[in-house]
Amino acid sequence: FPSHDMVLELSKSKYYENNVVFVVGDVTRANRVEEVFQLYQPNAVFHAAAYKHVPMMEANAKEAVRVNVEGTRVVAEMAVKYQAEKFVFISTDKAVNPTNVMGATKRAAEMLVQLVSTKGKTQFITTRFGNVLGSNGSVIPLFRKQLENRQNLTVTHRDVVRYFMTIPEACQLVFQAATLGNGGEIFVFDMGEPVKIYDLAVKMIKLSGLTPGRDIDIVETGLRPGEKLFEELLSDKENTLPTPHPKIMVAKVQQWKEKDIREQLDTLCYQASNGASDMELVGTLKGLVPEFKSQNSVYSQLD
Repeated sequence: FPSHDMVLELSKSKYYENNVVFVVGDVTRANRVEEVFQLYQPNAVFHAAAYKHVPMMEANAKEAVRVNVEGTRVVAEMAVKYQAEKFVFISTDKAVNPTNVMGATKRAAEMLVQLVSTKGKTQFITTRFGNVLGSNGSVIPLFRKQLENRQNLTVTHRDVVRYFMTIPEACQLVFQAATLGNGGEIFVFDMGEPVKIYDLAVKMIKLSGLTPGRDIDIVETGLRPGEKLFEELLSDKENTLPTPHPKIMVAKVQQWKEKDIREQLDTLCYQASNGASDMELVGTLKGLVPEFKSQNSVYSQLD
């Protein structure tokens, strides 16, 4: 449906004809992905396909691994095979010291991208940033819908804070990182000061001409499985180096043995497609990403 929406939106542009092609497919289906690469021979690949909803992925670990890790492997290896010049992987702040399956799968995908980056001529670049205002599944559309229906606004915890940037900011910084990168880097974006979700709810109520606590209440629903109070953009073992762009830094990530990582990634992807239980799968994921400590989750017993 979002693809259909985008077709309608872009088809109004005078540049649409002969410049834009929409293809429906699944990143985990290697044959389909190869058909697309073979036909269009892309110079640059921006890999943004992922499951990103934290509680849903906590309950569907196999699907999180299948799409976020195996899907990334399929697209990355096709980029190498068909000699794309650039491969830009869109990661998340939730990949840093992950407390949930979604964040851990994105960290595993970051490691996979760095592994594949040694294979051919393609330059692999990872971008890591926080929440994008107004994107699918973000909090602003939820609050807007609740306000339209005169429902109470729901926040999971009064002290939850998140980093935000707008869609144009995110797109521009991704393109900038693509041009800055030489391959193998993880770029971290300056997200400014974190925003308290509770304060955001108060502002949206006031902007709607209503009064918090009188016309509309803000209700705390409790932290969801895997959810953090705050996000980080760098792990404890990392630091950053500046780039020519003031809002983009390069993360210095810890090193690991390629053989060990490759074997664990192979095991993880095999388990996701061959009937392993979610508990077994998450155990393997924790071995691959040792900083992954579950929070408010059934998987906490594995820690």
